Amino acid sequence: MAQDSRGVSPLQQLRNVRALDEGRFVFEAMLSGWGDQQSSRGLAERTIGSRELVVRRFEEFAGRYPWEWSPGDLEDFTTQAKSRQRPATPSTIRGYHSIIRLFCDYLTDPRYRWTVDCEERFGTAPQQICHEWNTLAHLVDYEGRPQRRALTYDELEQLFAVADRRVEAILQHGRKGALAALRDSQIFKTIYAYGLRRAEAAGLDVADLRPNGAAPRFGRFGAVDVRWGKGSHGSGPRRRSVLTLPELDWITEGLAQWVDQVTLSGSSDSVSRLRSTPFLAGSR
Repeated sequence: MAQDSRGVSPLQQLRNVRALDEGRFVFEAMLSGWGDQQSSRGLAERTIGSRELVVRRFEEFAGRYPWEWSPGDLEDFTTQAKSRQRPATPSTIRGYHSIIRLFCDYLTDPRYRWTVDCEERFGTAPQQICHEWNTLAHLVDYEGRPQRRALTYDELEQLFAVADRRVEAILQHGRKGALAALRDSQIFKTIYAYGLRRAEAAGLDVADLRPNGAAPRFGRFGAVDVRWGKGSHGSGPRRRSVLTLPELDWITEGLAQWVDQVTLSGSSDSVSRLRSTPFLAGSR
């Protein structure tokens, strides 16, 4: 249905529509309109959906609709999130605040007339319940738990060695799963060598392995074309290229083993080749 000049669909704004549960009807229309606004901005469906879930969770917690929300509801919601058996992290809480603030910004924007319509229907209007005194500011670059740390070089060596030995053990016992184990081993090494996120690594294909003209010694594996990089502000995936580092040139041997002996041949032939191949390729 075409949009009118106020930015919401005529169906959502018909004055003569009276639902059995008017409050629920208007709340669902608000979420639908907000989703349309975000989609028009080019935000990914996954981002829109996750934001909607947060707003629904907050509405359920408050037990009231947006035109009845107050700053105290946000503060109670935050306290509850921090008091759970597994307390929400600061970054998670800040994400909640950001989403609820954006939703309230949409509702209070006069171009969408939600304040006028709510005043007419319920005698009260939505307000911005997030302000500088009850929301979490981003003060430091890293907000992870102090208990979490990066692996040492020795620990990384042990991780890669265990992954390699798992492939050897499966082959020696004549069991299935050697190819999957080799894939997992190479994924661990590739993630480390190129600094990839989980989604970025899961989206990699052989076609994403590229040569680097400035570093011909790496051959076919001078760079990785990351097609599923993390976007900003809810946008789609951001592409980037990650170059192979001289300090991590051992990764090219493992990549060559995977591409040449596994992906370019059938499963049975791949297993036969693996039986006669050492499995320390790609280790430090």
